[in-house]
Amino acid sequence: MQVFRLIREQYVSDPLSGRGAANFGARWNSIGVELVYTAANRSLAMAEVAVHLPIVMLPDDYLMVVVELPADISIKTLEVGELPQRWSDFPYLAASQRIGDKFAADAEYCILQVPSVVTSGDFNYLINPHHPDFTSIRILSFEAFKFDKRLVK
Repeated sequence: MQVFRLIREQYVSDPLSGRGAANFGARWNSIGVELVYTAANRSLAMAEVAVHLPIVMLPDDYLMVVVELPADISIKTLEVGELPQRWSDFPYLAASQRIGDKFAADAEYCILQVPSVVTSGDFNYLINPHHPDFTSIRILSFEAFKFDKRLVK
């Protein structure tokens, strides 16, 4: 399965470290917990980044990372019904962060499939870079990515 991640060019040397998420925390992890956020498709990867950008700013230094997850990699799937109330709120709830923190600490699965907040019906795939199967994940390509200027109209 292919998943996608949009990154700034300055992070191309280590695009699957999880350090960015650990530095700031996010919906599915607390500060200090390394997870790699990826998306089921390119448009979701773009949308997940775009929601954090000021509307007048469309940077031109992004790369789309195409990542191959092996067919036999361990994936835990979370359904919306299993999630705490208001899991999709912003700012992020500690309850949703605890889910990702536990996933990372338990290291039972390499991948956690979670519903996207940005595009209902799509999924994000969180990768635990400390799981033993992480070494089987491959980066297939880096593709220059330009945001469509119509997004700021």
